[in-house]
Amino acid sequence: MSNVASTAESPYAGLFDRGLAVLELLASSAEGSSLTDISEQLQIPRSATHRLLSTLCDTGYARQEHERGTYVLTSKLQALAFTHLAADGTIDAVQPVLNRLAAEVGELVRLSVVDEQRLTWVARAQGARSGLRYDPDMGMEARLSCSASGYAWLASMTDKQALALILRQGLGQVQNYGPNAPQTVEALLTNIQAAREQGYALAVQTFADWMSAIAVALHHPVTHEVIGVVSVAGPVFRLGEARLHQIAPALIAAVAEIRQLIPGSPALMSPGLTALSLTPGGQA
Repeated sequence: MSNVASTAESPYAGLFDRGLAVLELLASSAEGSSLTDISEQLQIPRSATHRLLSTLCDTGYARQEHERGTYVLTSKLQALAFTHLAADGTIDAVQPVLNRLAAEVGELVRLSVVDEQRLTWVARAQGARSGLRYDPDMGMEARLSCSASGYAWLASMTDKQALALILRQGLGQVQNYGPNAPQTVEALLTNIQAAREQGYALAVQTFADWMSAIAVALHHPVTHEVIGVVSVAGPVFRLGEARLHQIAPALIAAVAEIRQLIPGSPALMSPGLTALSLTPGGQA
């Protein structure tokens, strides 16, 4: 099948188009993709695909996993996205709100944005001053099936739409996440329905065995579509279910405040907010 890419007409005529296509393909594959797979999927000759991948590796945007021979993205593209978010005022606009909420609840507060069919965490504020702290890297993709942020976003959709996104990403397995991570469609839909009824989503030992979280969706003031999620997360011994319900009003108020700030942020005002392409008219 290796000659398919060389004989079929590729929809990507220019070098720049091909480079972007390779980046987008790698971005959609957490496990990475091989040279052959990239060449065949994009219908680009293997030799040209190899040159593009070599350039991406040389410039620090990708790397080759030598054990498997696959290519994966590095964090450099995420760094560019965060630089853009900071430059256009998105982070500056919401950071004070996140800081105040984190100080009030004493735990980690994060903002994730809808990034095509994913949720990507782009801003945070750490409120825990001592003891165990949950302090993950930004740019991570939320696991929709077992995170409070995922439930909050999925709750805004129909069950069919939500399950389609879960199917694309896959269910988080108990051995990789928390003991309460849903392993059936029925269990997952129960968590999503609870988020719809409460107006906020809870995740107790679903993402990690020691962690719990609460999340509220951020709706665009004009389109009313969900463009992001604000969450509070921390160790379960501090954030039991009763404590999560207790801090829900403060979280809801913070999200309402951020919603009022959206007209002041060109990025957040875009109906199609994404982490990598913050331009009007995109798909949220």
